[in-house]
Amino acid sequence: MILIKDGRIVDPRRGVDDVLDIVIDGGKIKKIGKYQRSDEYERIIEARGFVVGPGLIDVHVHFRDPGLTYKEDIQTGAAAAKKGGFTTVVTMANTKPPVDSVETVKYVLEEGKKTGIHVLPAACISVGMKGQELTDMEALFAAGAVGFTDDGIPLMDQKLVRQAMLKAKELNVPLSFHEEDPAFITENGINAGESAKKLGITGSPALAEDALVARDCMLALHTGASVNIQHISSANSVKMVKLAKELGANVTAEVTPHHFSLDESSVLEHGAMAKMNPPLRTVQDRYGIIEGIKDGSIDMIATDHAPHSAEEKDRPITQAPSGIIGLETALPLGITMLVRPGYLTLMSLLQKMTCNPAALYDMDRGYLGEGGPADLVLFDADGLCTAGGYASRSCNSPFTGMRLNGTVIRTICGGRIVYEEREAR
Repeated sequence: MILIKDGRIVDPRRGVDDVLDIVIDGGKIKKIGKYQRSDEYERIIEARGFVVGPGLIDVHVHFRDPGLTYKEDIQTGAAAAKKGGFTTVVTMANTKPPVDSVETVKYVLEEGKKTGIHVLPAACISVGMKGQELTDMEALFAAGAVGFTDDGIPLMDQKLVRQAMLKAKELNVPLSFHEEDPAFITENGINAGESAKKLGITGSPALAEDALVARDCMLALHTGASVNIQHISSANSVKMVKLAKELGANVTAEVTPHHFSLDESSVLEHGAMAKMNPPLRTVQDRYGIIEGIKDGSIDMIATDHAPHSAEEKDRPITQAPSGIIGLETALPLGITMLVRPGYLTLMSLLQKMTCNPAALYDMDRGYLGEGGPADLVLFDADGLCTAGGYASRSCNSPFTGMRLNGTVIRTICGGRIVYEEREAR
């Protein structure tokens, strides 16, 4: 057994915020309360001054495996997750080959079992991510896919989208959508705004996102499907999600740390390191996103961890791929950009990184409770860290070198310590 002693236990699902002890036995939490140190414990972790929360859950990561493992693979992606405090991740389906077959679903699951954390695959909505024909969603779900997405490519055939929603409703499984209509985009990855003008390009307007978010919110309302709007970047889209919820649609939305931390001006400073789909938008959009996080319109913080090689990101900005890594900076950015300025409490931040993501996929995770899973993160909410020294195979991040609050001390998954800061006490 393991005793975690005198930590600040923060469990957003039960609303607990108190200095308590946790006893772990096997892969479960045996007891939560106040207990004496004794020889019956194999290990005693002194957690005074640290926060003990549920293991973080990320519903949107790219581990590039199979087929693009020079950027990342399941093992290195999981190493980044563990260092960031994550015990569960949902991998996206845009690999090579894409996750549109039972064999590929099983491959991701088997490789994931070797990591020490929960690596769960989302499968493709359309065959080959071509947007023309639905995959065998029933077979993929039976094989272990936890949801469906063509993330990276928007689905433009609204009849196909409706069919997917009806099938997902039947299976009681969520769909996640990448909302960028290419009809309105000249160069992707950079907002159609002041920074794009300075770069001499047109860029990608918020309209590209807004149009598809509106479509899919209404399709969700009329089909009853569980629909998740991915990596939301537009203040107008936040308002549409809020309206859809008020109308009764089963819609959720996720936001990345980079979209609540940065705006379009960052591309002038960081170049391709600040290029992503959807792009960083205006200051007003950033604050609209923060308001959506505060009022619950945005349910989850998800990293969209998107590794690329240094050579790829060194290309001219219009030729470099979009996306940044994010697993190792997500919690510090949440603390630094949302909690410390007073936008969110620590409890609310953890809610959007634990129990809310768990609820999307109906997981028995994302909480601290007796008899529940021993998936936990210990972190120093006030501790300073410098972004960098990544466990990921890639290092494409505009946050590298930034001083942030929030240091992960230990990550525990299934009752086992899977990450431990070298100088942890």
